[in-house]
Formats: sequence, C-alpha cells, structure tokens
Amino acid sequence: MRDFLGMRRAGGIGTVTRFGATLLGGVALLAGSGSPAQSQTPQSGNSLPPVTVDAPTQQSVRRAPTKRSDARVRSTSRRTTVPSAPQAETVAVQSQPSQPGVVPAFAGGQVAQGARLGMLGNTSTMKSPFNVTSYTDKFIRDQQAATGADALILDPSVRSTHPTGGVVDSFNIRGFPINEGNNGEFAFEGLYGIAPSYRIFTDYVERIEVLKGPSAALSGIAPNGGVGGVINVVPKRAGEDLTRFTAGYGSAARFGGHWDIARRYGDSKEWGVRTSGSLRGGDTPIDRQSETTGVGALALDYQGERFRSWLYLIAQTDRFDAPSRPFLMDPNQPSLQVPKAPDGRLNVTQPWEWSRINDQSVLWRNEYDVTDQVTLFADVGGSRTNVERFFGLPTIKTTSGDTTSTPQFFGLSIDRYTYDGGVRARFDTAFVRHAVTFQASVYHDALYRRLTNGSPVASNIYSPTVAPTQFANEIPGRPPLSDSQLTGLSIADTLSVLDERVLLTLGVRRQGVEANNYLTPMTSYDKSATTPVVGLVVRPRDNVSLYANYIEGLSRGDVAPQQASNFGEVLPPYIAKQYEAGIKVDFGRIATTFSAFQISKASGERAADGHFGATAETQVRGLEFNVFGELMPDVRVLGGVSLLDGTLTKTAIAANVGNTPIGVPNVQANIGAEWDLPWVRGLTLNGAVIYTGRQFVDAANKQPIPDWTRLDLGARYTTAINGRKTVFRANVQNVTGTNYWSSVASFGTFFLGAPRTYLLSMTVDM
Repeated sequence: MRDFLGMRRAGGIGTVTRFGATLLGGVALLAGSGSPAQSQTPQSGNSLPPVTVDAPTQQSVRRAPTKRSDARVRSTSRRTTVPSAPQAETVAVQSQPSQPGVVPAFAGGQVAQGARLGMLGNTSTMKSPFNVTSYTDKFIRDQQAATGADALILDPSVRSTHPTGGVVDSFNIRGFPINEGNNGEFAFEGLYGIAPSYRIFTDYVERIEVLKGPSAALSGIAPNGGVGGVINVVPKRAGEDLTRFTAGYGSAARFGGHWDIARRYGDSKEWGVRTSGSLRGGDTPIDRQSETTGVGALALDYQGERFRSWLYLIAQTDRFDAPSRPFLMDPNQPSLQVPKAPDGRLNVTQPWEWSRINDQSVLWRNEYDVTDQVTLFADVGGSRTNVERFFGLPTIKTTSGDTTSTPQFFGLSIDRYTYDGGVRARFDTAFVRHAVTFQASVYHDALYRRLTNGSPVASNIYSPTVAPTQFANEIPGRPPLSDSQLTGLSIADTLSVLDERVLLTLGVRRQGVEANNYLTPMTSYDKSATTPVVGLVVRPRDNVSLYANYIEGLSRGDVAPQQASNFGEVLPPYIAKQYEAGIKVDFGRIATTFSAFQISKASGERAADGHFGATAETQVRGLEFNVFGELMPDVRVLGGVSLLDGTLTKTAIAANVGNTPIGVPNVQANIGAEWDLPWVRGLTLNGAVIYTGRQFVDAANKQPIPDWTRLDLGARYTTAINGRKTVFRANVQNVTGTNYWSSVASFGTFFLGAPRTYLLSMTVDM
C-alpha cells in the first residue's frame, strides 16, 4: 500500500502528484463522453455563487444560461409550497424539490446535489472546492438508520469508532477522530453546541452532511478538536403537508413507533410547523442488553417577504441496561496480541451496569434582507446534557480473552450555548461576481463531574460471567471540571468569472480560545490563532469540476495527564493543515468524485522524562473515490473507496517514528446498490458490502486487529392501502454473522462488530 501510493518518503509528494494527475486526466477524458445536457446539477446563469440554496425543480432539464436575477432567486428560496409528490417513490425524489432551504436530491434520491460549507452556506457539489456528501432523509429511512452512525455506513471516508449498542456516536474521518469527547462535535445547521452531545437520532434529521477535511475557517474550531471533517445535521422543517407514521421492530425484541407531521398556514403559507419523534424500547440482539429511547422535536418557521425565522426544539433520552463497551489491551503487556473476535452477541458488560443520558437543545435562526443583495443573519441557541452511568472499561489480560473491569459511577452535566451574527452580500466588480460573508461567533461550554469507583469484576470475552450486583455510590453535587469559550471573527469571499466557470474562495478566521481546567492544580490559558482557507474550482465543461483547496484545522491543546510531571498543564492550540485536489464528474444520472489529500496534525504526548508536550505529529495521505446516482432508471448505487497512508512523522519514542497511527486502516471500501424489480411493481431489493483494512490498537504497531468484510441485505415494498401510500421495509445487517473487531478509537480502545441484526418496519402516509 505505502509503496503503491509512493507517499512515505520525502519524494513521495511528487509521486502522488503524478499519480493523481494521471488518474484525474483519465476521469476527465471519460467525462468527455458524457453529455452535459443531461447533468443533474443546476448550472443556469441565474444561480448565485456558493451561498445559493435552491436548484431547479425539474432536475433533468438544463436551462440555457441567462442573466442573473438575484431578486428572483431570493424569492425562490423563500417559497414554502411544493408540488404534490407523484405516486412512484423513485420518481418523486427526482422531480420534487426538497423542503425550503434544503438542497434537492440528486438522481436516485440517496444523496443531495449540494451541502453546507460552514459560513459559506449551501453550495452545489459541482461548485464546491471540497469533497462533501449530503445523505437524504429518503436514504436514511430506507436504511432504517436510527442514529447518525447508522446513516453514514456507506461513506468510504467515514468509520464509526464506537460499538453497536454503545452510548456514543464517534467517528474516524480521513484517519482522524471526530466526537471523541464530552463536548459534542456534531454541527447543527452549521453551528456547534446545539446538537445532542453523544448520539444523533435520525427522527429530526432531513440531511446528514459530511464535509471531509479540516474546517476551522469555515465552521470554527471543533469542540473536541476534531480535524478530519465536519458532520452537520440539517433538521426537518415544514414543506408540503405531511402526516407519516412508522411502526418498527428490531431483533431480538425491540419495538417502536415514529411520527412525522408537517403543516403550513397563512395566506401565503408563510407559517410552518413540523413535529417528529419516536418511542422505542426492548431487548437488542446483544446478550442481556436492553435500550429505551424517546425523541421529540419541534420546528417552527416564518417565511416573510424579507424576514425569515426558524425555531428548533429537541429533547431526547437514551437509556441502556448492560451497554456495549470498548476493550482495552493491558498496558503492562505491550506484546500481548489481540484475541480473535468473539460472537458479536456476547456481552461482558454486567446486567446491572447501566447508562442514562438526557439532552435538550434549542436554536433560533433569523435572516433579514436589507436589499436584494444584502442579508443580515443572527443565530442563538444552546443545549444541556445530563449523564448518569455506572459501568467499567474491560481490559483484556490474556490471549484467551480474560478481562477485568472496575465499574465507575459517572455523573456529568454539560451546558453549552452559542450565538453568531453577520452579513452576506452579493455584488459585481467589473466582470467578477462576489459572494461575501462576514461572521462573528461565540461558543461556550461548561462541564461538571462526579466520579466514584466500584469493585473490580473479572470476566471473559468468549464466556462472559455474571458477577454479584453492585450499586452506584453517587455523591451529591458535581464540582466544575472545565469550561471554555471559543470566539471567532471570519470573512470569506467567493469570486466567480466566466459564468461561474472559475470560482475562487478566499477566507480567514481569527479564533480565540479561552480554557480553564479545574483539576488540581488549576490551569488556564487564553490563546488565539488565525486560520485561512483557499479553494479553487475550474469547470472546463458543465459536467466537470476540477478543484483544489488549502485549509487549516484548529484544536484545543491537551491537558497534561496525572502521570505527567506537568500534570494539569493545558497546551496551546494545535493547527492541522490540509492540501487537497480532485475532480468531480456529473454524468447526468450518476456522479463521481476523486480526491487526493494530505492532512498533518500535531498532538500531545508524554516524553521519557515524564513531561507532557506537543511533540507528536500525525500525517495522513490518501486517495478517495465516491460514486452515487442511477446506473439505469431502476438501479441505484452509492459508495466508494478510500486509500489511506497514515504515518507517525514525529514522536518522543524514536522507534515509533514511521509507524501507522492508532486506528488508521489502509483501505476503507463500501458499495451499496438498489434494484427495482421490473416484474414486481413496487418491490426493491438492496444490498451493501463494507470492507475495512487492518488497524493497530497501539502506536508501536505490535497489536493489530484484522481486516473485515460485512454484508447487508434488504428489501422494501411500496404500495397503497385504502389509498394511502405504505412502505414495508426489511433489512438484515451482517447477514453472514461474521465475528470481527470493527474499529479502534484514537486512544487505543477497540470495539466488537455488530451481530446479525433484523430490522422490520411499516410506514404509512396518511
């Protein structure tokens, strides 16, 4: 792999450049055979630069370029009524626009034609200088995806790094961790601090967008310091009137129901209401485990002639008995090999261990058009998370799978708020069109925590034991653990010429980081950094985009651990740097993206003398290929491949220099397909194959977990019962019942893959 990519040594960049240029040229040549007139991506001359949010309602027709009319586009973006959906579901997603303010779906309905680029707003995929994918509500429903992790299963750049049946949705994007921490790293409408901290339930999700790579200049510093990408939640809001109910079942005995209701009111349908949510509960396919969840969401909006406002309210509770836990290899036995993965149904967590997490979120967004060219915006919101849990972290002691674990009561409160404001302006200077955004933002979080320990428990991964019941020894009160405030001033301009054949994005953010650590000894710091972004898109043909970018990420510095001689010291912020280039081709019904990138990031580590400092550096170079759309009218595909070459370029342990970073595989490949059977109207078969290469749980690369492949199969049947559209869905995950270690978190814990799981549901549109 490393020799093939030619990325290891100093001369590797030239090799990668030549390889990438050759592949880009080949794809561009292939694109030349596609007819641009069939492209699904809107390219008409009246579309705005990348701050636009709308596309033509008929995606299959390309209009001839006309003179831009900002007033007409702005009016379109406020339109609140949509046409009635055709009877056939596969046709509806191609001819019907999305709810107002949401980018319409591409052919096949699984992926949208664009996504949000932080402060730049919604941007067409073909006009974006980044690799970004937006997964639609239709795709999420057809996968029966309950959480964000379930919804991203077919993205080749993303891997979930927490087990099925666990309490957290965490990820690895382009080899770097996302949402590994308590501050919550999902963006919600482009803002941090709103979405629930640990898990995103899809009840209130219209789109899940993945912007790959660092994004400090566009989205600000991520609360946990993630630089591999941004996962943004686009919430449901009222479009056309909708009344939809779903009943579902999941093995072994988990039942639930979901509602989704939308209405618009007023003479011009300017008022909108949408409510959605679910109740689920019962035993999961994992031994001795049960989960109960409750979700409720309300979205209100007003769409006036010049003023627009949205209010989102979310409440969710997630309760586990015997939640799945990651494993840790005994740190005192560095040569101990990872045992073979046991049956995914087995659970070493004790039946008396538990987790209770409650989240409440609110966001109020406002926009006012001063003129047809100038828009003011302001957002304010926040969230509160309360965590109570009693469980341990199983540590593997022997190759035969013996474990020890000490249950710990963990009481945590997380309070977050965020607000921002700014202006968007569109204007021309000579033959250059500008789309300028200025934004000021503030994010604040505060954590309060109480810990108490139980007694050690012994078990075995192949033959779990049940130990005598222990009870949580909760002590009243939660002392402050930490707080931080992130402030930002940013400006960006997208310049376009030649009818948007060439687009150049320039931006910069000045980010302030204030942090206080209340561990003994108390430490604090107040630092700032400036992060730029440069993005270029060249469109030699309507259906071909060549793009490149340079962008930086920013992470809060680590806190020196208790074992360090400078325990409690907070390190200055880390800066990550990304270089990326690629090509996007829209063949009309199917689209592809090829990317080559390099990301490097510093991090903290403890040296031989015991001092903790920012002496480590990780570098990941990679090639990505994504494909989505329709191979033919009744066959849809979604997936791709990601080739990664991760390297520890700097570390205090000389022997580890050049090793593969923890949890970075060399290959990630996914392919999913759907087929509408021609001889049975309404019946669709689907399947997916997911592959992940070998990973290491230690920086010394002596403890690997093997590569794995998973097969998922399913079917759905769309019909009408008493004149009401009804969809029956059946999915089987891990059809072959493969036993595998699925992934590794950045701190060396690793996770057992999901067992064979059955999902059934029935959805009725009233």
